Amino acid sequence: MVGKVSVSYNDVVKAAKHIAGKAHRTPVLTSSQANEATGAEIFFKCENFQKVGAFKFRGAYNAIAQLSDTEKKKGVISFSSGNHAQAMALAGKMQNVPVVIVMPHDAPKAKLAATKGYGAEVIIYNRKTEDRIEIAKSIAEARGLSLIPPYDHADVIAGQGTAALELFEDVGDLDVLFVCVGGGGLISGCSIVAKHTSPDCRVFGVEPEAGNDAQQSLRSGKRVTIAVPNTIADGAQTLSVGELNFPIIQQNVEDILTVTDPQLCRQMLFFMERMKLVVEPTGCLAAAAAMNNLINIAGKRVGVIVSGGNVDATKFCECLSLAITEHATAVPDNEPAATT
Repeated sequence: MVGKVSVSYNDVVKAAKHIAGKAHRTPVLTSSQANEATGAEIFFKCENFQKVGAFKFRGAYNAIAQLSDTEKKKGVISFSSGNHAQAMALAGKMQNVPVVIVMPHDAPKAKLAATKGYGAEVIIYNRKTEDRIEIAKSIAEARGLSLIPPYDHADVIAGQGTAALELFEDVGDLDVLFVCVGGGGLISGCSIVAKHTSPDCRVFGVEPEAGNDAQQSLRSGKRVTIAVPNTIADGAQTLSVGELNFPIIQQNVEDILTVTDPQLCRQMLFFMERMKLVVEPTGCLAAAAAMNNLINIAGKRVGVIVSGGNVDATKFCECLSLAITEHATAVPDNEPAATT
């Protein structure tokens, strides 16, 4: 049974107006190598070029923008492993709203530093032993802050959907759309747009094999909660999809696919070598599903949301080294560079 869907296409359109001139309209890139490898025409929506380096800025800015003046003055709080944290910090700074972020002890150093750099107050917790939601709720109540979670929030979902809104505006109808899945904010918003703009478009979510809670949830018809997954895709280390997100996923998403960490490393190497892009592991989820032919996309027009590019230099090099060492790619040295 599908629950009540709380976000509409019109909400996404309104969000686009709120973030206009504040968020970047990110580029859509193509690669002849990717097209030849899959037999499809793939359009990469590159949110690694978004402010704070990820799509999360869209939802964060939209959510804060819709608060009352009184709520803005008191401030906001959220919890995140990094990208939503940075997004909230910058969006708050741009709107003169104090921001508090609850972040895990093992958050990537680059994301932690950026969040603090944008002026947010950071509170560290242990993701294996503490509950970030309860910590955030407790602080919100004590200080009178507005809680804006990273995905389980209608204004956040609407904001994230603007990525797909731009994609369809730029390239037209698509046969297939691949979107990464953590808590479900991005795929919820993007799937709403896909089904309104291009009704025959098949929407697939992609998550790490080690953390397939969304896949289990969609296939069983109920939200499934898992332990913290061991994966390099830190942005998808969520325990379950959001309560608001799940009915949207049920209504619009055909299936949830999974990819392995080695496949993510190979995709990072592909992006670096062929398209000159720095993409974080989580940002490679959707592309890895397309490039590894998890479904047959030959002859299709395919959209891929590249969700972000925030990765520590050390981790980036380790992933590339793993892909190279395992001979994970077989790209000839004389292969022409990707085109845009």
